[in-house]
Amino acid sequence: MIHKSEYENIAKEAVTYYNQAGIAITNEEKDRIEVADFGLNDIYNTGLQLITYINTDRVCAKEMVLMPYQTCPEHKHPTRNRILGKEETFRCRYGTVYLYVEGERTERPHCNPPSGSEQYYTVWKEIILTPGEQYTLYPDTLHWFQAGRLGAVISEFSTRSTDETDIFTDSRIIR
Repeated sequence: MIHKSEYENIAKEAVTYYNQAGIAITNEEKDRIEVADFGLNDIYNTGLQLITYINTDRVCAKEMVLMPYQTCPEHKHPTRNRILGKEETFRCRYGTVYLYVEGERTERPHCNPPSGSEQYYTVWKEIILTPGEQYTLYPDTLHWFQAGRLGAVISEFSTRSTDETDIFTDSRIIR
């Protein structure tokens, strides 16, 4: 678990990325930045910082920050009880984000999973997003993503987010 002071420092660092991307956030939003280490206690390698603007029964909008080479681990948004899983569009605002999805393996991917977690990364079709580019993920699609050397800021537009129902390939992850 992240100590409070480390959590606060990482949240402040996320604000600098939002500033670099030209994304204005309010003081109230700064206070709501979520720092997710997925229970692995390795935030600089496996983690994500984000603000959720809105999450209703129909739509969700978030701003996500990945620090340099930080990885959001492989997961999917499952369909449950005939309710489709989350459909989401990622739009890169700053830096480079390497998104890996189901499909034909990219011959020489740019990224590697965090050391010691390689066995939990199974999808290798690489999508590269730079500022202004976007990609839509459909329900039940395994995916993971990692920032490049400058880190990344990603806007997410989606159907209702139910993060607590996400299925991670890595059984060690605690949400």
